[in-house]
Amino acid sequence: MRATIADGADTAFLAAKTWPPAERLARLRCCMEAVRAEFLEATAATWPAVVRDFLRSAGARNVMAGAGSPLAAPLAAACASGGDPALLLYDRPVEELKASLFSAVDAGITSCLGGIVETGGLVLCPSPEEPRLLSLVPPIHLVLLDPARLWDTLWQAVRDLGWARNLPPNALVISGPSKTADIEQTLAYGVHGPKRLVVVLIAGGLDQAGSPASAP
Repeated sequence: MRATIADGADTAFLAAKTWPPAERLARLRCCMEAVRAEFLEATAATWPAVVRDFLRSAGARNVMAGAGSPLAAPLAAACASGGDPALLLYDRPVEELKASLFSAVDAGITSCLGGIVETGGLVLCPSPEEPRLLSLVPPIHLVLLDPARLWDTLWQAVRDLGWARNLPPNALVISGPSKTADIEQTLAYGVHGPKRLVVVLIAGGLDQAGSPASAP
């Protein structure tokens, strides 16, 4: 087997960097709320209604989910009563969806692999079932997170996911809505990409909610 840099690295200090389990979620929330992420609380049974009601209160006309995402069916049932928001599906090549995705979609919804406690962030691994543009283009990005799926550090996430030897083609860590300091070095939010990042905490676990993510 070909050796990698990680094979000879002394990572003991990274492995030892931990927070007590009871403090992990609070730290994650504190770090993410500092950069304007928002949080909702739900269960495996209630999250579709919680998401629907939040979107209604935000004035969102619709929400888009991946056609192959396990989140689509529960959300479709919650939105079936009529009225806003309507559920849209990312079910065609991007060339066919581009016009509506960039001008008519109000929110996108995805799952995530888990959270990073040290810095506050969510690990996403886009796929054909949940394309990257769902988290990149709509003004509102909703992410379902199992509070039990938290790593203390990014290093621990990379270790547990086996990414040192098999990095996925597309992976990212997000901490809040889009922001930039390019204009006169003044931090501004919502200049490009999602203007709001809303984390839906699913008490009891995402597996029950249909997420394909694997636990740390």
